[in-house]
Amino acid sequence: MAAERHPVTGIVLRVDRAHGTFEASCQEIPGYMAAMAMPFTVRDAATIAGLQPGADIDFTLVVEKNRSYAEGVRIHRYEPMEQEALRAHRLQLLQEAQDPALAANALKPGQAVLPFTLTDQTGARVSLAQFAGKVVAITFIYTSCPLPDYCVRLSNNFGRVNQRFAAGMGRDLILLTITFDPAHDDPATLAQYAARWKADPHSWHFLTGTLSEVKAVCRMFGLDYWREGIWFAHALHTLVVDRQGKLAANFEGNDFTPEQLGDFLAAEMTAHN
Repeated sequence: MAAERHPVTGIVLRVDRAHGTFEASCQEIPGYMAAMAMPFTVRDAATIAGLQPGADIDFTLVVEKNRSYAEGVRIHRYEPMEQEALRAHRLQLLQEAQDPALAANALKPGQAVLPFTLTDQTGARVSLAQFAGKVVAITFIYTSCPLPDYCVRLSNNFGRVNQRFAAGMGRDLILLTITFDPAHDDPATLAQYAARWKADPHSWHFLTGTLSEVKAVCRMFGLDYWREGIWFAHALHTLVVDRQGKLAANFEGNDFTPEQLGDFLAAEMTAHN
């Protein structure tokens, strides 16, 4: 019987180079399997030599009579296609060309995240340091964003995560949504926005601060944004900080699903528990 070959896209959750396997949260393979997280074997360990958790990949799943394996594993670099995201991406590249330190000093996965302090929707000062030992997911939005596939999608991703891990919210997982429009998004405005997502302020903090405080956090992660009239052009980033306070992943863009983000967070919560 001829081997079946299926194209697969997914987010890497774990890599076991010693045993030549990796686990990925995969999107649906039409006609073969539903979206799910599962392990894959490779025949040549060199195939996954440069693979890291959080990578966006595609590969071919080869299914033979008595075994299956992944081949042609390729890491995707984010390439926005939508007009707004493409514009923000180009502005980011221009900014990095003018200020090379922005990209050079941006945190990379595996590096410790410096503590920062901002103000949440209740008016309380909140520090990253107070969540030591927990997994923390971070994203950046502004509440007046009108586009459903940008800030609203990132907030919806967190809303779905909040529902999925309801039992562990606050104990194992913290969500931080940071505005880069602090002039408009004061605590009261953030509280109204948070209510749309049924956010518990003890586990899902919507954060603002002074302009310099917000810019410092954005720059730490290599993110920039530009005001254009009443709107902003901005990059899309979702970050995961592990229980040791290190950056576990920096998901750029909006192509990943809430389920894939949730699968990655689940892997992080069990990795050092």
